[in-house]
Amino acid sequence: MGADSHSCTYGAFGAFGTGVGATDMAEIFASGRLWFRVPGTMRVTVEGKLAERVSAKDLTLHVIKHIGANGATYKAMEYYGTAIEGMSISGRMTLCNMAIEMGGKAGIVPPDKKTEEYLKGRAVDAYTPVYADEAADYIEEVNLDIDGLAPQVAKPHSVDNVCDVDEVAGISVDQVFIGSCTNGRLEDLEAAARILKGKKVAVRTVVIPASRTVLLEAIEKGYISSIIEAGATLGPPGCGPCLGAHLGVLAEGEVCVSTSNRNFKGRMGRGGLLYLASPETAAASALKGEISDPRLV
Repeated sequence: MGADSHSCTYGAFGAFGTGVGATDMAEIFASGRLWFRVPGTMRVTVEGKLAERVSAKDLTLHVIKHIGANGATYKAMEYYGTAIEGMSISGRMTLCNMAIEMGGKAGIVPPDKKTEEYLKGRAVDAYTPVYADEAADYIEEVNLDIDGLAPQVAKPHSVDNVCDVDEVAGISVDQVFIGSCTNGRLEDLEAAARILKGKKVAVRTVVIPASRTVLLEAIEKGYISSIIEAGATLGPPGCGPCLGAHLGVLAEGEVCVSTSNRNFKGRMGRGGLLYLASPETAAASALKGEISDPRLV
C-alpha cells in the first residue's frame, strides 16, 4: 500500500500494489490492516514487438485507448504476451503505473528472470513469487497486437482520448515536460538524450529525474549533459509540475507535451492543455516546437 494513487507501479515486480488515502494509511500504521474487497481480474495479453522510437508509454496508451478510463474500475489487471515479456523493468513500471488511469486497483506483470535480476541487491527481505493458476477464471480478457504501432498521444482532457501522433502532429506547444513516476527513469532520460544530443530545443523544456539515484546514473552516463546542452532546464528529482505543484506549472491556454500520467483539466495548471506522450515524442516535440513524430526527427 502507498499513499499515492500510482503505487500500482509495484505491480511491475509481480506485487499487488495500490494507492490509499491518508486516513486509510493511518489505519495501516495503527493496526497493520486495511479492508479491501477482492477485485475481479482482467487478463490483458499484448503480442508483438515495438518499433524503433516507439516505447512502453505508447504501448500503455494503446492499452488505455482500448480499455477506457473506467474500463477496469476496481479490477486487478494481469499482463501477458510477448510484448510484455520483451519489456524492460522500467517499461513494465510505466505500464503498471497507469493501471489507475483505467480505474484499476492494481496492474501486475508476473515476475520472471528480469524481475529476479532487478531485485538482486534491492529486495530487503526474501520473497516467494506468486503466479495465477493455469485455470484461473478471468472476468474479462483483452487481446492486443502492437506490431506496427505508431507513437501514441493522449489528447486533452482524458487519458483514453488516444490517437496516433500524426493526427495531432503540428500542434504548437509552449512547454515539454519529461519526468514523473511514469517516465522519469534512466531509460526514459536516455531516450530523450539520444534525440536531443547535439541539437537545441525550440520551446521551454523541463526535465526532472524520478529519483536521486536516476539523476546520478544519468550524470555518469552523460545523458544530463546532452539534455542541458540542448537548452532544457533540469529540475530536482521528484514529481515536478505533474500534479500542478511547482517548476513548470502551465499558464492559461498553454499547451504542454508531457510524459506524465494524467491530462485532466487543471492537472498541471489552471487552463493548461496537456498532451500525454512518450519521452521520445516529447523530446522530438521539444526540438520542433510542435507535436512531432520521433521517428521523423
